[in-house]
Amino acid sequence: MRIAVDAMGGDYAPQAIVEGALLALRDCPDIEQMFLVGDEAAIQTELAKHGGGSPRVVIRHASEVVGMGDSPATAVRRKKDSSINRAMDLVKSGEAAAVFAAGNTGAAVAAATLKLRTLEGVRRPGIAVAMPTVNDKPVVVIDGGATTDCTPEILMQYAIMGSTYSREIIGRPDPHVGVMSVGTEEAKGNVLSKETFELLEQAPVHFIGNVEGHDIFKGDVDVVVCDGFTGNVILKTSESAAHAIGSWLKRELTRNFVRMLGALLIRSGLRSLKEKISQTTYGGAPLLGVNGICIIGHGSSNAVAVKNGIRQARDAVKQRVNEAILEGVRQCAVST
Repeated sequence: MRIAVDAMGGDYAPQAIVEGALLALRDCPDIEQMFLVGDEAAIQTELAKHGGGSPRVVIRHASEVVGMGDSPATAVRRKKDSSINRAMDLVKSGEAAAVFAAGNTGAAVAAATLKLRTLEGVRRPGIAVAMPTVNDKPVVVIDGGATTDCTPEILMQYAIMGSTYSREIIGRPDPHVGVMSVGTEEAKGNVLSKETFELLEQAPVHFIGNVEGHDIFKGDVDVVVCDGFTGNVILKTSESAAHAIGSWLKRELTRNFVRMLGALLIRSGLRSLKEKISQTTYGGAPLLGVNGICIIGHGSSNAVAVKNGIRQARDAVKQRVNEAILEGVRQCAVST
């Protein structure tokens, strides 16, 4: 298996990307080759810090970088020799089976859509974000921001893609799928959610009806379907809430000596909680529906997050996620 990595994407590139790639190679002997795409000199410098890297590492030079502040579609079209474009080219040509890219999410989506195109029958790709729940069963929220304006048909396909990912990667044998709305009753919601509800009743997924925002973390639903605008708001609000709670805890637990002593006693529990809600746990979110495996990492990805994102890419290839999505989309076309 060969995996391409955009070595220049993210706030801590190329240091964190190169280190994370080497960690992934150490943990995943079935990755035969890792393409590090970007500024060759900068990548060589980072590899030298780790003893010269690995014989399984191949550097592919790219002279341009798409920055966090660049307009995604414009940058992808104008910066043809950017690391994100060259990494996608490796998947398009078949040299690599998957790509991992941190940094500018919009650029990754644009490059994947333009270069790889969508799977046959898929209307729009969607970002599937795994989020923690109270019963330790991750819930998949799709779409996390790839397509802000959706039709009911697109959301129906998101349900199929999210269900496939939940089953094949997260390990839920019969994923329960819900559509995000403002009430659990069938009559609640806007035109989009109501029409999506009708389609999902006929779709080849285990549809349980409408879900609300407070249902996401309960663990009763495995896949939450929504448009990219709503999904991105959910994602960013959840991240902000987690950071705020962490700050409040730190402030309250360090107010005096007694509280600091108590914090020491529960230190291991606090560490476990931090790991549970950290974005490094999964390392990235798959862009489902494109003709190739694409994992998009957070802009602030550290080496551990990069390692986990690459492992997720490997797992998606091994579990033949795209083949399962194609079969689900075909079944849906027949049933509807």
